[in-house]
Amino acid sequence: MVQTPTKSLTLTEFLSLPETKPASEFIDGEIIQKPMPQGKHSTLQLDLGSSINLALKTQRIARAYSELRCTFGGRSIVPDISVFIWEHIPRDRDGKVANIFEIAPDWTIEILSPDQSQTKVIRNILHCLSHGSQMGWLIDPNEEIVFVYFGDRTLAIFEDKSAVLPVPDFAKGLNLTVGQLFSWLEM
Repeated sequence: MVQTPTKSLTLTEFLSLPETKPASEFIDGEIIQKPMPQGKHSTLQLDLGSSINLALKTQRIARAYSELRCTFGGRSIVPDISVFIWEHIPRDRDGKVANIFEIAPDWTIEILSPDQSQTKVIRNILHCLSHGSQMGWLIDPNEEIVFVYFGDRTLAIFEDKSAVLPVPDFAKGLNLTVGQLFSWLEM
C-alpha cells in the first residue's frame, strides 16, 4: 500500500510520525506500508530468526531481530529479519541494546508476501548491500526459492531441496538447506 503525502516529507519528518501496523518504510521520499504478514511469512520469519539466534546469539557472534526499523543512507526500512554482528549492535549509555538503529544490518533477510512488490524488496536489499551489509536473502515461500545477494551484488538462486544456503562468514555456525527452511511450513 503506497501512501502519497500531500507534501514531500523529509526523512526526519517521516521518523517523527507515529508508527503504523504493519510498518511503513521511507524510500526515495515515498512512504510505503508493508503488507500484513500471513501464515507462511510469519512461520518462516519466526523459525528462521530463532534458528539464527540459536546458532549465533549464545556465543555473542550476532543477533537476529524481527521487524526492526533500520535508518541509514536516506531510507528508513523494516527488513523482516535484520542480523547484526554483536559488536555492531547499537548500545545506549548503559550498554543495553539501543532503540534506534542507524546502520545497515550485516545480513538482511526479506520474505516475500503475496501482495508485495518483488522489485521494491530487491531494491531494499541492494540498498543494504550498498551501505555495508554482507549478504541479503529474498525468500519466496510460494515458489520455495531463495535468492541470495552477496556483498558484491552478485546473485545466486537456490531451489534444490538439498542445497545448503550460503550465509555470511560470521554465520558459519548456521547450516541450513533449502529443504529444511521450507519444511518449517509443513509443521
